[in-house]
Amino acid sequence: LPDGVNISKEARSAISRAASVFVLYATSCANNFAMKGKRKTLNAGDVLSAMEEMEFQRFVAPLKESLEVYRREQKGKKEARKDKDKKADSEEQDKSREEDNDDDDERMEEEEQNDEDEVDN
Repeated sequence: LPDGVNISKEARSAISRAASVFVLYATSCANNFAMKGKRKTLNAGDVLSAMEEMEFQRFVAPLKESLEVYRREQKGKKEARKDKDKKADSEEQDKSREEDNDDDDERMEEEEQNDEDEVDN
C-alpha cells in the first residue's frame, strides 16, 4: 500500500473474507481439473488451469515464475541434503575404518604378546 493509507478494521475484515472466498473458489476449480485427471491430489498445473478458467490469466505468468523459483529452491535444498548425507556417510565409514584398524592393532599386539609368552615358556 502507498504511504499514508489507513485501512479500517471493517475493511481488513472484508478483505480477509474476500481472500478466503477466492481461495475456496480457486481450490474448487482446481479440484475439478484434478478430478478430470482422475486424481485426488491437486497439483500446481491444476491451480494454474483454474486461474485461467476463472479469467485471472494475468496472474498465470507471475505464478509460473514463482513456481519455478520454488522448484529451484527445493532442488537446491534436496541436493544440499544429499551432499550432507554423503559427507556424513563418508565420515561414518572413515570412523568405522579407524575403529577396525584399532581393533586390528590390538589383535596384533595380543598375538605378539602371546608369541613372546610362548617363547619365554
